[in-house]
Amino acid sequence: MAASEQWRVALTVTGVAAAAAFAEAVGDGALAVSTFEVSEHGNDWLVETTWAAEPERGRLVARVAMLSRAMAIAEPVLTVEPLPAIDWVTRVYEGFPPLRAGRYFVYGSHFDGRVPSGTVALKIDAATAFGTGEHGSTRGCLLALDRLARRGRGRRRLGQILDLGCGSGILALAAARTWRVPVLAVDLDGESVRVAAVNARINGLAGLVRTGRGDGYRVGAARKQSRYSLVLANILARPLARLAPGLRRHLAPGGVAILSGLLARQERLVLAAHRAQRLVLRQRVTVGEWRTLVVARRG
Repeated sequence: MAASEQWRVALTVTGVAAAAAFAEAVGDGALAVSTFEVSEHGNDWLVETTWAAEPERGRLVARVAMLSRAMAIAEPVLTVEPLPAIDWVTRVYEGFPPLRAGRYFVYGSHFDGRVPSGTVALKIDAATAFGTGEHGSTRGCLLALDRLARRGRGRRRLGQILDLGCGSGILALAAARTWRVPVLAVDLDGESVRVAAVNARINGLAGLVRTGRGDGYRVGAARKQSRYSLVLANILARPLARLAPGLRRHLAPGGVAILSGLLARQERLVLAAHRAQRLVLRQRVTVGEWRTLVVARRG
């Protein structure tokens, strides 16, 4: 993808109601529309839109003038300017350097270096699904998987694995490559399921990683397998709490779940929901403001 030119249209008004009205007036046909409060006490709001090509300046000026008269306010200054051309492919690659998390080495197809010896290599490109390893919650899950493997959960003790809300499939791939056991990767988003299946093929794990689309444990493939030795759920705090009863039903006795996607202040909510299901906390991993919790079912 070559560098492309886009245009910015912006103005500043007072009050959230005015910001919403002007955003609608100047945002018709734009690629993106956003409003930001730019003063802590003055109640000033920046209305900003991004365009794929130069917009019709006269039409925008007329709309701003008409709306200003209708609202009986001073006409705000309208800025219409080209944005610097950006090579988005290069920008994405620069934002996704190779990452090391315990034994796992995550890299994109643009990486031309040498994979460190003794690591579990995962080739994951930044794409349209969440999970390339750089996010604190994903990194926390990889570190938890590494600790789990180091503590001796070998192949004989680990049955089928479920990755709930798989995104790019990075956690499913990491688990499949570590234990060489079947992994079911499910997500509510169809694009994530597609990307996860592609990444499984790229990493030579299509024979171990199956994908399915569905909400929580209600996806057909997840219902067929009643118990899992390991469940991975890197989603959000409230869905984690809501799904705690389902985790109890689907986690085998002695099974372990790695839960992430929660901030430090949300840990109490998530833990309380799982303790109510008689699941116990085994360990936590902290990466910045993110928490990853490892809980287990006794047995």
